[in-house]
Amino acid sequence: MGTYTFKKAAFGGSLLGALLATSAIAFAADYSQAPILESKVQSGDLPPVAERLPANPYVEASIDGIGDYGGTLRTTILANGDQYNLTRTVANETLVRWDTSWTKIEPSIAEEVTVSDDATTFTFKLREGLKWSDGAPFTVDDIMFWYEDVFMNEALTPSPNSVFVAGGEPVKVRRIDDVTVEFKFTVPYGLFMQQLAYGQGHQPIVYPRHYLEQFHERYNSEGIPAILEQSSTASDWVSLFHSKVSPSFMPTFWQNTELPTLNPWVLTVPYADGNRVAATRNPYYWKVDEAGNQLPYIDKVTWAKIDDPQLMVLKMTAGEFDFAFRHINNATFRSVLYDGTETGNYRFVDVEDIPANDAVLLLNLNIDDPVKNEIFNNKDFRIGLSHALNRQEIIDLIYVGQGTPSQVAVSERHELYNEKASKQFTEYDPELANQYLDKVLGKKDAEGYRLDKNGERFTVNFMVADVFGLSYPDVMQMVQQYAKDVGLDIQIRTTDRSRLTTMWNANEQDAYIWNCVGGLSEVYTDVRCYMPYQRADVFYAPEWADWYADHDNGQQPPENIQQLMAAYDEVTTASSDASRKAKMEDFLELSADNFLTIGIVQPSLKYMMVSNDLKNIVEPIAINGTLWHPAPTLSSWYFEGGK
Repeated sequence: MGTYTFKKAAFGGSLLGALLATSAIAFAADYSQAPILESKVQSGDLPPVAERLPANPYVEASIDGIGDYGGTLRTTILANGDQYNLTRTVANETLVRWDTSWTKIEPSIAEEVTVSDDATTFTFKLREGLKWSDGAPFTVDDIMFWYEDVFMNEALTPSPNSVFVAGGEPVKVRRIDDVTVEFKFTVPYGLFMQQLAYGQGHQPIVYPRHYLEQFHERYNSEGIPAILEQSSTASDWVSLFHSKVSPSFMPTFWQNTELPTLNPWVLTVPYADGNRVAATRNPYYWKVDEAGNQLPYIDKVTWAKIDDPQLMVLKMTAGEFDFAFRHINNATFRSVLYDGTETGNYRFVDVEDIPANDAVLLLNLNIDDPVKNEIFNNKDFRIGLSHALNRQEIIDLIYVGQGTPSQVAVSERHELYNEKASKQFTEYDPELANQYLDKVLGKKDAEGYRLDKNGERFTVNFMVADVFGLSYPDVMQMVQQYAKDVGLDIQIRTTDRSRLTTMWNANEQDAYIWNCVGGLSEVYTDVRCYMPYQRADVFYAPEWADWYADHDNGQQPPENIQQLMAAYDEVTTASSDASRKAKMEDFLELSADNFLTIGIVQPSLKYMMVSNDLKNIVEPIAINGTLWHPAPTLSSWYFEGGK
């Protein structure tokens, strides 16, 4: 496909589309920097700004013009299990990224990309002179450390992330020179650039070799025992390494203040401490505005740690936050937040967030209990439970009438919308529910509850965490009653997200309620709710997800699931838009036929709140499960007049 040098570029509608080559903006001899850095340069604690920037810095486009330096962006975060909020806000830099309209791939850390005609080989040229937040050079050696010592290390990565797997084989990465690296797959991978732009998966650019080698057995086997003696949590070199940088889909930005980063702000108060989290500007950040001013504009970001979404709402309306969206941007709180715009000095910004479903019943199809495993994997059982739910009543009472009854399915706004897939088994029909359930659990006890084949009451323990402001405990109480009406015993086990995550990873849960991405912008690339895709996110079938990533791991799924996985492989290797669309239609149809999850409601558009003093806000902004905005553009936000 050729070589392209670009600033604002696009992989449009074709396999990767046409990259539009543009020249870098010509700056004056001197760059500008934040005033708080001037004194550090004068004292010799920092090099001049021109020496801290790469030779060709990324130029972030302005919406409201050149910004003002200064201020602290105040926002909020749940006190337990909400570390992803940090990544969404300030820590999502990538080799390439989606543009703000979610229609093109733009350059980011890489300034030049070469793609082979068969879409098997992707060669990235990094921006020369990139530096980590501690001033150390960022080069291809850091990417090779990720590949050779993390991604390909079975102790650290027992199952490779699907983002870097095609045709059942993991990517091969080759160093060409200090700034040039090649990613090669055994089969065409037409969706690789899109996947890479999301910022999930094992990101190759979050592993500073010069810092992390001291915690890796290959480089410091003699010194690690002494480090372990000083650790209160790590028991071996693997857990020690994990505590410094997570090899999952997200770096441990949220707990390790020593970890060098390429992000616009550097963590100073970790998520684990106290009642707040804080980050301050990275003096080596590699982006500038059109006038050559080094970004970010804003000096600091702080998160108030709060357990109760209702308290978040009150503090937003009291003017204590400059920005918020997670956990309170739903129909339940909208009217209260709208009434508080004047006292809170904020405005609403539309969010392009259409998940495949906001409330999904996820039975553990890989549960160890053989009786429950057999029943959960029986499609008739799932259909029966689905028909038992009065979705419209849930929407009216819990979601204030906002949203539509739906399974996990593509939104009506997308070209791949399929009414059958969306509406199947959504009719509230207890009689029909009983007919399906009788096929699986035909006997009942004296109280009318269904019995398993051993004559024991069949009980499903649903784990429920009150997250995203989606009122899951209230939803599950209604589900519990609907299930009782058809003889199913559902027990609700409330917990926080942190505890639920621990159970997920250990495969200990019967079932849980969560949301599902894949409704609009990320339909082609994030299929975790349409099939077992990434263990880090697929806890209704984690063992199958492991097998899909690496056939030597996990549990081999039944033939119908293997066929589903093969259908998605056809999507990823398609060489044209028309072919990819047709293959995706086939895949979604097959996913609907398997009916692996039980959806309740597909939501309306959401919103976020930003201070009236904040500028350069993309409106509407795309935020969902995989596009972790506003992180890619937050460095250009500024307070009018500073702050």
